[in-house]
Amino acid sequence: MSTVTVSAAQLEDLASRALITCGMSEASARTIAEVLVLADLFGIHTHGIQRVPQYLDRAAIGGMDPRADVTTTRPAPALALIDGANAVGPLVGSAALTAAMDGARTCGVGAAFARHSNHFGPVMPYLFKAASEGFAAIIASNATTTIAPSGGKATRVGNNPMGWGVPNPGGDPILLDIALSVAARAKIRAAQTDGRTIPTTWATDSAGHPTTDPSAALSGFLQPIAGHKGYGLAVMVDLFAGLLSGAAYLDKVSSWSVSPERAQNLGHFFVLVDTELLLSGPDLHERVQDFGDRLHSVPATDPADPVRLPGEYEMARYHEQIRDGITLDDSDIRALHQLVESRV
Repeated sequence: MSTVTVSAAQLEDLASRALITCGMSEASARTIAEVLVLADLFGIHTHGIQRVPQYLDRAAIGGMDPRADVTTTRPAPALALIDGANAVGPLVGSAALTAAMDGARTCGVGAAFARHSNHFGPVMPYLFKAASEGFAAIIASNATTTIAPSGGKATRVGNNPMGWGVPNPGGDPILLDIALSVAARAKIRAAQTDGRTIPTTWATDSAGHPTTDPSAALSGFLQPIAGHKGYGLAVMVDLFAGLLSGAAYLDKVSSWSVSPERAQNLGHFFVLVDTELLLSGPDLHERVQDFGDRLHSVPATDPADPVRLPGEYEMARYHEQIRDGITLDDSDIRALHQLVESRV
């Protein structure tokens, strides 16, 4: 498979021009492209500009509204409600992040709850943007159901992504972005394509029994991290992101893959803390650096695989690709060019 390397600015411009072809404004396209390009900078290519053609396909059949007017209301100085009006997810996520930042600047802590949204990309770009402005953050979203409740044999809970971030003035922030299954369905599909078995911890068959057969797993359910504890986390994320926000929750969330023409009504929540009210920039940097040094000093079981902080690999990819350009599959770049050329 051939690859191509482009600068972040070039990729953001190309993705923006592709997004505009479905009728959205240039400002909205730029906002969405920024989130997706950050995902690629972190090496999270499954949630980067690869998503642009998928977003446009859904918009073409009415699954998302590229011209939607995302609105923000503020029932209290620190609290915001975002109505995404079925807009493309990163646009809704960015509005929620901005609202939570504004609340945190005013009150020290800010929270935003979003509804009527769609897939908003990975959590990492939002954590990074918050940390860059001096905010610690907890961010999460609900998702299409792929996980069965502990002891059950029918999906009711999403593989709900969540993340935590702590800024580090003058250094790299510490960022954790995880979903709540042991393995993504994409890894199971890859094993099926390659004719490989999978670990029994990844998924169950349709009867709820752990399986090594990827085909049976794809007809069954993903297993949550840490068993009932991961299931509990997924439930709590959905209570905040889905129930409290006024969005759909559990199996009320429409499946993108099964019914792409239907609005998903996903929900997200953002909770931010203005760290400057807790510690000065130099003090926070000193403490974060000491925290990291203490973990890095732990001897590695395998010297070739040293102890890392959450998000450390992604931050290394970010710095490398900011410097040298983002390396992507040539087919993904060609897909964007084809969208742009279709408008001419």
